[in-house]
Amino acid sequence: MLKLSDLKCIDNNNDLDIYLDFINYVKSTMEHPEWLGDFTKENLEVMLKNGTKIWMYYLDDDVVCSMMAIPSTKKSLDKFEINQDYKIVIDYGQMAVNIKYVGNGLQYQMLKNLEDYSINNGYKYAASTIHPNNIYCINNFIKDNFELINYKEFKRGPRNIYFKKLK
Repeated sequence: MLKLSDLKCIDNNNDLDIYLDFINYVKSTMEHPEWLGDFTKENLEVMLKNGTKIWMYYLDDDVVCSMMAIPSTKKSLDKFEINQDYKIVIDYGQMAVNIKYVGNGLQYQMLKNLEDYSINNGYKYAASTIHPNNIYCINNFIKDNFELINYKEFKRGPRNIYFKKLK
């Protein structure tokens, strides 16, 4: 089993072109690529300036997986119908695993790393949206003690909203 701790992690100054190429590659291997969502380079640049963090994990020169943490805003919490102070809620954004490494429990490992990061940065709650048919992802979030709190239709399609009180 492959462990995140055995991989090289780049968590600052990621090359957004490499990140977007990786996300597009992962999408090209998915039966339902719309589950991953879309960000443009311009979106990501603005998000990074506003506190979003992206991690990319490598085995040699191969991107294995990536994850993202997005600080919540009042607008995002209103959209999710979450009644909390946006300053203490982190949104777990895109999580992607290279098809060559699926089956190693990497998404669950990323969830644990995101939780450590969130707690260490003062967040009390975590939220995430997941397509209702993405059972693998849903199972990982439930295993990690997230609760389904809502269902919403967005421009990018239907999403379950999951929420967790951090330790």
